[in-house]
Amino acid sequence: MWKLLRYLKNYKKESIIGPLFKLTEAIFELIVPLVMSDIIDIGIAHEDTRYILGKGGLLLLFGFVGLCCSLTAQYFAAKAAMGFGAELRHDMFDYYMGMTYSEHDSIGAATLINRLNVDVNQVQAGVNLALRLFLRSPFIVVGAVIMSFTIDVRLALITLVATPVIAVVVYIIMMKTIPRFMQMQNKLDDILAASRGNLAGVRVVRAFARQEKEKDRFNKTTDELYDLSIHTGHISALLNPISYVLLNIAVIMMLWFGAKGVNTGRLTQGQVIALVNYLSQILLALIAMVNLINSFTKAVASAERITSVFDPEEFEKKKLRPVAENLTELPDAKGRPHIRFEKVGFTYPGAEAPSVSDIDFSVEKGKTLGIIGGTGAGKTTIINLLTGFYDATEGRVLIDGTDIRDIDNAEKRRRFSYTPQKKNLFKGTIRENLLFGREATDAELMKALEISQAAEFVNKPGVGLDYAVEKGGTNLSGGQQQRLTIARALVGCSDVLILDDSASALDFATDAALRKAISTQLPGITLIIVSQRVGSLMNADSILVLDDGRQAGLGKHAELLESCDIYKEIYESQTK
Repeated sequence: MWKLLRYLKNYKKESIIGPLFKLTEAIFELIVPLVMSDIIDIGIAHEDTRYILGKGGLLLLFGFVGLCCSLTAQYFAAKAAMGFGAELRHDMFDYYMGMTYSEHDSIGAATLINRLNVDVNQVQAGVNLALRLFLRSPFIVVGAVIMSFTIDVRLALITLVATPVIAVVVYIIMMKTIPRFMQMQNKLDDILAASRGNLAGVRVVRAFARQEKEKDRFNKTTDELYDLSIHTGHISALLNPISYVLLNIAVIMMLWFGAKGVNTGRLTQGQVIALVNYLSQILLALIAMVNLINSFTKAVASAERITSVFDPEEFEKKKLRPVAENLTELPDAKGRPHIRFEKVGFTYPGAEAPSVSDIDFSVEKGKTLGIIGGTGAGKTTIINLLTGFYDATEGRVLIDGTDIRDIDNAEKRRRFSYTPQKKNLFKGTIRENLLFGREATDAELMKALEISQAAEFVNKPGVGLDYAVEKGGTNLSGGQQQRLTIARALVGCSDVLILDDSASALDFATDAALRKAISTQLPGITLIIVSQRVGSLMNADSILVLDDGRQAGLGKHAELLESCDIYKEIYESQTK
């Protein structure tokens, strides 16, 4: 929790003004029992109406000033808390967007979303309550005890004993509930993951008639959260009744001994009423403290979940790191291959065996490399290593002679135009989807559409660049989606174009037209094509054949037919 408080640094004024006004309100509240004592002992005892009205007006003034102080404190505390939450979310989202694929895989999107929304809301609520009550409630408790001692030491001892007893009860219950609140948040992660997976794959669920089983699985998870919430609620619910019982026992004792003091003349009736009022103030302050602790307990649990994946101190250092430390311009690469894999191996986090191993090849600038292999051979893994989404666990990936790990992300994204295996279009217009990565004119957009063979349907009446695309491109066919994702990669493409099985939904004629357009209209581009079709790779300058994560062959089409049995088998299966 303390790590996250750095996000209040831009709200120091609000963080000071809010508690100060709450303390001012508390001071007026502590004076009220003394005024009431005077009204009873002087005004009512002597039937002095003017004195009663004067003191009553003073109480009204205290109430009005206290209300103004409270509203001011609420405003500044809310402003600080909302600003705290906004800045924390901004940094968390920036951090998430910069996470490696390995980190995303190990943590999961569902828990990241939950931490960004639910957990930040909990911490934000805890900060708001803390700014308003963290100083006020202890001040009221301590102040009421001190004021009680100024009236009568004997009766004040009752409040002095009752207060720490209640504090111990609060502490015990808090220690019991904090780990359970963390478990509840983890269960929320599970529910979010289950609902997200089922809603994203609803067509598959229905196709296999899995609705009832998925409902049962979801209901089981929610029932576990329900049971945990009820159990935690039972523990938290003990706080108020135990506090009330202890304080009411203290009130009874004070009235008992106070009545004896009045009978003996040691105390006045107004003093007893003032002591009971101070005890009531302690009760209300402790109840507020209980609510604060309940909220703060949830906030602490959420803060621990946030900091388990997001370290604000490390993120701050990363933001302050000089730009010069990053290599934004690569050195002259004359005499070196444009792309070079040197004995590269990679194992996914948690995997028992490497996905690829001993991969060694090079690609000259302006040449075309084809990558082919069976399902699970490691084709997409090679692309992920080339683009820097994952770092090689063995060997090196070099771009113009420089290790890709030494190149900053901005330079990687500038150099590589990438069409992933999975089609992914965003809700918006065709123009907005094409401009997702780079700025371009309408003429450049149309050129990209023509090369990708998408101009055919975009130029139809009623379509155009401003045609609305639904989330995931659900209002387009598979081939149209694929051509638009290729066009998006072609916008601003200047160095390396990577097509990761991006023509799988295209017919052979369209696929051939696409490759011809790339070669004629984008001269000098280094082209990497991943495909299951031999026909898409036959004219490549070199073809990399993968088999179960290993390099089974490397060469031109004719050479591989002679030297690589796996490539020959794939070729014959598709042509004979």
